[in-house]
Amino acid sequence: MTGPTFSLLPHRGVIAIAGADRVDFLQGLISNDTTKVAPGQAIWAALLTPQGRFLNDMFVVDAGGDTLFLETERERAPALARKLKMYTLRSKVTVEDRTATLEVAAVFGNDAAKALGIDGAVSFTDPRLTALGVRVIAPTGQTAALLAANGVAEAPLAAYDALRLELGVPDGSRDLQVDKALLLENGFDELNGVDWKKGCYMGQELTARTKYRALIRKRLFPVKVEGSLPEPGAPVLLDGEEVGELRSGSGDRALALLKVEAARAGTALTAGNARVTPEIPGWMRLPESTAP
Repeated sequence: MTGPTFSLLPHRGVIAIAGADRVDFLQGLISNDTTKVAPGQAIWAALLTPQGRFLNDMFVVDAGGDTLFLETERERAPALARKLKMYTLRSKVTVEDRTATLEVAAVFGNDAAKALGIDGAVSFTDPRLTALGVRVIAPTGQTAALLAANGVAEAPLAAYDALRLELGVPDGSRDLQVDKALLLENGFDELNGVDWKKGCYMGQELTARTKYRALIRKRLFPVKVEGSLPEPGAPVLLDGEEVGELRSGSGDRALALLKVEAARAGTALTAGNARVTPEIPGWMRLPESTAP
């Protein structure tokens, strides 16, 4: 059995939310319960539009003292920080984009828990699926050495991406269309990204209505690709009819947003010149029928 490995995630960044009101401030904005955050225990959540459409995904983790870290998409972190600052009003919080000074890694494989509690870093078990291992946030340029000193070997980003794609887990706007995607079409319920008992947050009404009225007819599925991997956004066809489109992919794996009935059909799907075979991961819960 091989030991744990890590991949640096250069496409992820970090925003710091500090101050006495940090928990209450985020609680009214994001889809998960910020009061559940504790040392070593993070949540995964999303910021939505008032209409309930996806804007940003993030891990929220206790960084010590009066600070929370939001681990989110690197390129979109500055815009997210600006948006959060708009909401601070009289709250006793500060918002600071620390992407230039902090970096993110994912530790996965056997004994990934070795990465928890490393001095000089903030680490937490991935709250979505145990198989995704541990996330580590550390000063830029130091993460690899910190993990190597604790017996964790480095692997290319493609190795972690292959695991993520096989499990069917989305990665920010690579897989969720900004201003369009619905959380429950993209696994946020089963992957612990929504708390149904917390108070109001932005976009809650549509999210709740989608769940309780069983309005989910499309889902993000992991797919096996035979042939050349098409570009993200390529239409997926069933007997010549469009039933979805590809999202992120690598090698012979990808994610695709598909009509649930098409994914269940047991018939070959195509995208470009490739054959696409949907898979239903063990964590995913599908309705018995999506017929209107």
